[in-house]
Amino acid sequence: MNLALFFDPLPETLTPVSPVPSTLAAYVSRFTETFPDWRGADLALIGLDEWRGSAAGSPASERPGTDLVRQRFYQLQKGTGIVRLVDLGNLRPGLSLEDTYQRLREIIGALLDAGTVPLLIGGSHDLDYGQFLAYESLDRPISFAVVDARPDMAEPNSTAPAEDSHLRRMLVHEPNFVFSIAHLAHQQYLTPPEILVALEKLHFETMSVGEIRADKRLAEPLIRQADFMSVDLAAIRWQDAPGYQPANPFGLSNEDATQLCWYAGHNAQLSSFGLYGYRADHDPQGLAAATLATMLWYFVEGFYHRRPETGFGTFRFLTYTVVLPGNPDKLVFYKSRRAEKWWMEVESLGDSENKRVIPCTYEDYLHASQGDLPQRWIRLQALLG
Repeated sequence: MNLALFFDPLPETLTPVSPVPSTLAAYVSRFTETFPDWRGADLALIGLDEWRGSAAGSPASERPGTDLVRQRFYQLQKGTGIVRLVDLGNLRPGLSLEDTYQRLREIIGALLDAGTVPLLIGGSHDLDYGQFLAYESLDRPISFAVVDARPDMAEPNSTAPAEDSHLRRMLVHEPNFVFSIAHLAHQQYLTPPEILVALEKLHFETMSVGEIRADKRLAEPLIRQADFMSVDLAAIRWQDAPGYQPANPFGLSNEDATQLCWYAGHNAQLSSFGLYGYRADHDPQGLAAATLATMLWYFVEGFYHRRPETGFGTFRFLTYTVVLPGNPDKLVFYKSRRAEKWWMEVESLGDSENKRVIPCTYEDYLHASQGDLPQRWIRLQALLG
């Protein structure tokens, strides 16, 4: 597949002749005159300047916001180890918004087949629908995580813009290949209660911005089970990232956001990552661009710290069996010997052959030790059917 047909090359201002050797600029292969070898890369940066799904329309800025984020990102110091990162340039939007979704589907699908992780930056948050569509060809149920100030669950055929309905559109997509969803950082004063009730009835997990700020570690298992993750800049408070509208003084801090990105990068299962919603015309000092660049840096650094998390029941893990008085009569937990990570084995009560080992917390283990079934076990039991 010739991906170069879908992209515009980057301007010369983003390609310094002699970059500082210790910065990422010296290690990124960029699309200028020659399209980079994306098949041999670990990560591929894709800029998006598609805003037809947004009620506010395109930002009133001369340069795409993605280029401003790149400029900040390239100036950051390279982390540990080898970096194999390519920048494919900015995606050419399709004739319609639906065409753009399909382009993303094809491009991301090709990258997934090659084992290259797409890093998507810019455009309205509904573009993660194209990110989602790329996973249909995997022929298996997937899980994903969304970080946003509120779940975008408007009716897809209503007058609401696409950025307000993309999550519901994923849920009603046919064929249905969604196994679980984790929605992170919603703000309850922006979220209709019936939306949270609907997500709970579907046995999907949610975590409010207050819960994340109280203990970010509790978000890690939700991200660890995701195949892909999308982040709306509007989930971050305006003071830390003034690059979206309407402004919101509440939300995640930039430290919270970078920690979530580290978790995502460190997740060996996660195979694509999107940062959406950045409007350069609302960011005169480049503070939001710097925040996004740093979030991207933490994802890349987390990616290069990935370790295999397989072989449950082997010497790599400590095994804890908790005896319970009812049905089930026991729960099995695994803890990594190398890191403070826990997993729980969930076996379907209706089919003993149908079981999964899922990420969990130490608190889940403590609840089980006290004779209580963890809520995470109950939700998954319902999904396993």
